[in-house]
Amino acid sequence: ISREAARRRRRIESDVFRDLSRLLPLQLSAQTHLDKPSIIRLSLKEQQICDRRLDCEERETQEVKTLEETSMYLRMLEGFLMVISTEGDMIFLSDNVSKYMGLTQTELMGHNIFEFTHPCDHEEIRNNLLWCRPKRDFIIRIKSTLTHRGRSTNLKSASWKVLHCQGCVKVCLTPSSVSCLLLTCQPLPLSHTLLSTHTFTSQHRMDMRFTYCDQSVTLLLGYSPDELLGRSIYELCHALDTNCLTKNHLNLCWKSQSVSGQYRMLVKGGGYVWVESHSAVIPGVRPSKSRRCTHQPLCILCVTYVLRCVSFDFNYLLEEIEN
Repeated sequence: ISREAARRRRRIESDVFRDLSRLLPLQLSAQTHLDKPSIIRLSLKEQQICDRRLDCEERETQEVKTLEETSMYLRMLEGFLMVISTEGDMIFLSDNVSKYMGLTQTELMGHNIFEFTHPCDHEEIRNNLLWCRPKRDFIIRIKSTLTHRGRSTNLKSASWKVLHCQGCVKVCLTPSSVSCLLLTCQPLPLSHTLLSTHTFTSQHRMDMRFTYCDQSVTLLLGYSPDELLGRSIYELCHALDTNCLTKNHLNLCWKSQSVSGQYRMLVKGGGYVWVESHSAVIPGVRPSKSRRCTHQPLCILCVTYVLRCVSFDFNYLLEEIEN
């Protein structure tokens, strides 16, 4: 009798855990491989954001629509989605996070983001978790188990990967939900497939003075590469966008990679054009027994995207004056 009662309890327990796993925002293949502690941990987090007012049919229709839209957005994004609570708990990550970080969706969900991010970035993350402004745009370093060759390693051997995070605050007033931060996370540097005819590459000293620029800048901005050598990028940007470039410069010095955000660059023929720069610090040669030198950065490499084509005519100048 006792053995039969034990079997019945285990059967009921298994049914409960199976039902719980089906409620989690995971693909079916991931749900079937979850152990009981993982189901409990993820269910407790999801319970905070679950809206119980939706009936089954409405919820199923909404989930299908959301999955289709998310799949389309992720293909365009070249990154993954992340939802963080006010305490820094990772409530949700899109299932393609493993493609960029090596760590799976279930390994990260339910854990705190401070466990996986660089200690020097914790203060910046806390500032972005505050509800003082709706929009977010910041750069963090997070653990990645992917090597440069795309192979996976263990968490103890994880390296730091730089993420460009953009998003907004979602404030929920219902008792069954919590406020959270919705973010799109793009690993840097971005894929080379983003290069187009409206880009030019350049190299700079650590003070952002040009040491090299390719010939594409002539067609886009009117300058010859020789005209830019020795000049600072701060000389070419609009005065109101100096803070944007300064933030990008500081991120480069601290985190080795950065995205500037949109700013205006001076055109040789007059006026300004909107651009965005993706930058990385190229490290110098490491010191060795045969080569005793300080390990200092070699240069800064920038890929600048011109967000609007430039036409060197009078109508263009008039339009810029009106703007």
